Amino acid sequence: MRLDEFDPNSVNVEDQRGSGGRGFSVGRGGQVGCGTLVVALVLSYVLGVDPGQLLGGMEQASAPQEQTGGPVAGTNASESCKLDQASLESCNALSSLNKTWQPIFAAAKITFQAPGLVFYQNVGSSGCGSAQSAMGPFYCPEDQKIYLDTDFYRQMDQELGATGQFARDYVIAHEYGHHIQKMTGDSDQIRSAQQQNPRAANQLSVKLELQADCYAGVWAAKNKDRLDPGDMESGLNAAHQIGDDNLMRSAGRNPNEAAFTHGSSAQRMDALRRGMQGADDNACNVYMQQ
Repeated sequence: MRLDEFDPNSVNVEDQRGSGGRGFSVGRGGQVGCGTLVVALVLSYVLGVDPGQLLGGMEQASAPQEQTGGPVAGTNASESCKLDQASLESCNALSSLNKTWQPIFAAAKITFQAPGLVFYQNVGSSGCGSAQSAMGPFYCPEDQKIYLDTDFYRQMDQELGATGQFARDYVIAHEYGHHIQKMTGDSDQIRSAQQQNPRAANQLSVKLELQADCYAGVWAAKNKDRLDPGDMESGLNAAHQIGDDNLMRSAGRNPNEAAFTHGSSAQRMDALRRGMQGADDNACNVYMQQ
């Protein structure tokens, strides 16, 4: 995907790398809500525990320790985003997402606030608790920021078989989708429903995740002139690789639909494809109506 280089004045970036979770904010202010990590899901299937419990335990982990080695945090948005290729791609995607969604919200007469992007290495801190690499990329609704250890991209490529730049852009676009849900009120509605009916928590979570996939597809469709041949296939392959049923099989377990929290490979591919084909965010409302 051929995206313009980010404008350092238009993105809100925080860099905790090399600081043991005690980072600093650079760039503009921003906000968003709570996605989960693929690796955490794999671990949950291996260990036979509920993914929510695993992530909850991570959030209650002890205070981050000082980091040694690895990337050093930048002192401003330009430095942080250009620290390596993965950081640059992430900032370019964030900038494109901001430019794409702001006019959509303006047309709907809904106040738009861009989310923040927090880079960290191994361990960091978020408004939702401790951030750990084993959790994967996630969105925290409490501070409205997307949290990312860019080593996850290596795991996608080498361990999950989700290759290509667009697969990586899809990760940011999906987490951005949770921010959209926060601003529209859909995420708060689902969280409330989960509290009222805990037995349906997983099923309700799947609705949020599929809608976020759909929103990622809408972004791609509205920037179709930036897509390269094979990008759509790369995104769909990534959606397949991180489907709950595929992750369960990879963990040596038989797929159990009742334990799905993000949706099956087929569901995630269909949701991403729906957004890509329609280029209409309203088409993504279907997941809240099911």
